[in-house]
Amino acid sequence: MNSIKFGTDGWRAIIADDFTVENVRRVAVATARWVQQQNQRGVAVIGYDCRFGGELFARTAAQMLCAHNIKTYLAEGFVSTPMVSLAARHYGADIGVVITASHNPPSYNGYKLKGGHGGPSSPSVIAAVEALIPEQVSTPTVSLQTYEAGGLLEYVDMEALYLDHVRRHFDLELINQANFIVAYDAMFGAGQRVAPALLRNTILLHCDYNPSFKGQAPEPLDRNLAELASAIRNAPGNVVGLATDGDADRLGMYDETGAFVDAHHIILLLIHYLHRYKKMNGKVVVAFSVSDKVKKMCLHYGLPVEVTPIGFKYISEKMVKEDVLLGGEESGGIAVKGHIPERDGIWDGLLLLEFMARTGKSLRELIREVYDVVGSFSFNRLDLHLDEELKQKIIANCREGRYRSFGRYTILRTEDLDGFKYHFSNDEWVMIRPSGTEPLLRVYGEAPSSQAVSGMLQTVKQALLENET
Repeated sequence: MNSIKFGTDGWRAIIADDFTVENVRRVAVATARWVQQQNQRGVAVIGYDCRFGGELFARTAAQMLCAHNIKTYLAEGFVSTPMVSLAARHYGADIGVVITASHNPPSYNGYKLKGGHGGPSSPSVIAAVEALIPEQVSTPTVSLQTYEAGGLLEYVDMEALYLDHVRRHFDLELINQANFIVAYDAMFGAGQRVAPALLRNTILLHCDYNPSFKGQAPEPLDRNLAELASAIRNAPGNVVGLATDGDADRLGMYDETGAFVDAHHIILLLIHYLHRYKKMNGKVVVAFSVSDKVKKMCLHYGLPVEVTPIGFKYISEKMVKEDVLLGGEESGGIAVKGHIPERDGIWDGLLLLEFMARTGKSLRELIREVYDVVGSFSFNRLDLHLDEELKQKIIANCREGRYRSFGRYTILRTEDLDGFKYHFSNDEWVMIRPSGTEPLLRVYGEAPSSQAVSGMLQTVKQALLENET
């Protein structure tokens, strides 16, 4: 049997290749064994998003957990990752399982682990489950109907639980009466029913069930959201854009001009709103690939800041143990104080819509407030599809310190917490890191303008490929 490894954010693999019913059974048995080590009879929750085979794989996992005498709550229909995390906390679960590959291409599915605290399982729990995966498992003989009749399996409405939670924490009437319209792109993902249930007068895109995502990886980046940007630019009136990924735990936004607002700007906007306007305090925890402007804002406001390796499990672990105001990643996954310690694209989007509604300011005007504190900047990322030999050669050269410059960009300082971040000046840097969920080499960059960062990234790409080919 194939070896199954959990990466940056769960186990992900190509459907019908490595992500099979048999392999899901193996991982589910390991999950069950871990729960049994904690209690004689524990509790689990399981949900799945809109990807192909989601229901099948979720039911497969539920059958294996029930076979190990674990009380299992299974979602009725597809749900987002934050819904499963919230349900894990609500039902006092030992473990939560989400069948999702998040923003990966549609050929992938995945298996994420969640804790009873309402966020990703800790790295130690994930490692423990991985170590328990058997080489093979027997085919189950008891049906889900039998487990349901015996009370060991229960179907629950996790989406209704989540909607009730949101309505208790937001003044939705304030948002719905504000002087802007929301254009929402679900990217065919699990948020497709939520935004229409909470927001009025919305422009809705891709809020229907399509497990293939029409061939597009459901990642809320500008290059994937051309229809949303066009809808905003062509719509009459003041329109702001919100997009969430396949399992609705990440977001991207557009201002009223149709300009993309990336995760770094969203993180800064949320810190600015929560601390300056809502008078909230706490540590800010961000992944290694997040803009250094976060450190500058935290210094300005006197907030402690910590940088972690990439993977929200590291951030969530901090949020459980410490007083954390915000935890965020470059990929658009952000968690905030007052909610579960979990990424939540819908929740974060509602916070920024609330910010606009309370101040009467546009998203662009609020970004200018952020720039008044940290200065203007632009961020971008290249995803390089390289063969494994070339990718590993580049990483080896990074590890061995062989790069001194990339074209005209001289390296002044290097950080290597998780990947390799090369600083060229106080406001120009690139970072090189292999993806933990896809066969890619990612090259991140930040500079004072979009033109500057694009030119810098292309120079670095060219230097990498010329040196190694």
